[in-house]
Amino acid sequence: MNTANVVRMLHPLAKHTRPLVPPAGQIGERAVRGLSPNPLDVQQLARDQTRLSFLRARPERPFYEKTFATCARLMQTILALPQPVIARVHGVATAAGCQLVATCDLAVAGETARFATPGVNIGLFCSTPMVALARNVGRKAAMEMLLLGELVDAATARDLGLVNRVVPDERLDAEVEAMARTIASKSPLTLRIGKEAFYRQLELPVAEAYAYTARVMTENMLARDAAEGIDAFLEKRAPVWCGA
Repeated sequence: MNTANVVRMLHPLAKHTRPLVPPAGQIGERAVRGLSPNPLDVQQLARDQTRLSFLRARPERPFYEKTFATCARLMQTILALPQPVIARVHGVATAAGCQLVATCDLAVAGETARFATPGVNIGLFCSTPMVALARNVGRKAAMEMLLLGELVDAATARDLGLVNRVVPDERLDAEVEAMARTIASKSPLTLRIGKEAFYRQLELPVAEAYAYTARVMTENMLARDAAEGIDAFLEKRAPVWCGA
């Protein structure tokens, strides 16, 4: 599956009002899973973007511009989705694969997973992967990965903040599905509000961020799902979300 097709596949998901969790049988050997029936494959996307023969086949500026613009559009589409997206990483995620992991809202890796931004080794700096990487790990850690181009193991990736959890490979599917189902049990309105506000406030100065999030919380407090959630908590019952 190429990157452009994945972008087209993701756009309809923005119309869903509720998070969706795929049946257990659909977990398979995919590498990225959103709260939807449509999984993404980090390793395949990494191969699409980093395969040297692919990039060298047409050494033309328009081709390169289109390739990297399409990849950037995929990453921004994931960020813009109202549903949280969970990366499930099994194997090696390099360059655009590492970028995709960093772009997803959450990431769970098998203990044998590895990560790298190795472009520097072949004279092609991982400039577009750097955008997502630098927004997930500290500056020094990002520069080390970008300048050395070496593989980072799953435990180190967790310590750096690139992934949330590392589990034995045989538990990877179960861990991702449990996380997805926990998130999907929340108010879809609250998830959408929270995801959008999280990324927007990161780009604001502190005072503006507080002013913005205060407005967001006010609107959230006036929503029916907030009233239902608070009432359910006080009445010691499970909430029934309406998504409004």
